Amino acid sequence: MSVQLVLALLLLLLMVVVGGRRGISSFLSLFFNFAVLYVLVLLLINGFPALVVTLLACAVVSYINLFYINGVNVKTKAAFIATIVTTFFLLLLTIVVHRFAMIQGFGPEEVEEYTTLSFFVNVDFVQIGICTMITGTIAAITDTAISISSSLYEVHTCNPQLGEKELFRSGMTIGKDIIGTTTNTLYFSFVGSYLALFLWFRDLSYSFGEALNAKVLVSEVLSMFVIGIGVTGIIPLTAWVTAHMLLNESSRD
Repeated sequence: MSVQLVLALLLLLLMVVVGGRRGISSFLSLFFNFAVLYVLVLLLINGFPALVVTLLACAVVSYINLFYINGVNVKTKAAFIATIVTTFFLLLLTIVVHRFAMIQGFGPEEVEEYTTLSFFVNVDFVQIGICTMITGTIAAITDTAISISSSLYEVHTCNPQLGEKELFRSGMTIGKDIIGTTTNTLYFSFVGSYLALFLWFRDLSYSFGEALNAKVLVSEVLSMFVIGIGVTGIIPLTAWVTAHMLLNESSRD
């Protein structure tokens, strides 16, 4: 039995013990998300509009992570709406960032690895870079959105007399606690992934300025900032959408 299979079975066991039926759904969603990303790659290779198919892929991933795992309810509907809106605005932001930061293409550190490969693959690498940034944000903003909407749902259930403004303030209070931990999670994920790159810069005697201006590093730092902006921006949006939908549902009842 391979190490990968053992770890996968251990993960499945823990998710079933902790989450029950929802844990099984969460485990299966990993494979569904992989399938979506695989289809995304195939579409990009075959010349489909990169930005359009990336938005569609992010929407499908959000649908799986929210509705398939947690069911269709006010919480998931609000989180889905906030996720789609935030993803669209992040796409616009990423296009602007790529244009003015001039991080298109490959850095010299990366080109050395690809010297034996052909770049005539009918793929716009500028748009691929934008798609990479957007795809990297979807999990973080979806997680933040469902955290806010679920918390507000519980607040509304325990205090149904609260109005929209009070629910919104509660959502913002919850969001303040989420921002700190999520931001640090993104930071240490970045540091852990690129620790070897920092050591490489040190071995190549890069100065601090050269390291900061290396395209391979700058693109990842900007990605981290874009994800951070998305995670922060989705908090008030989710709080407002959830509060509005909860009160509308209560008024209909």
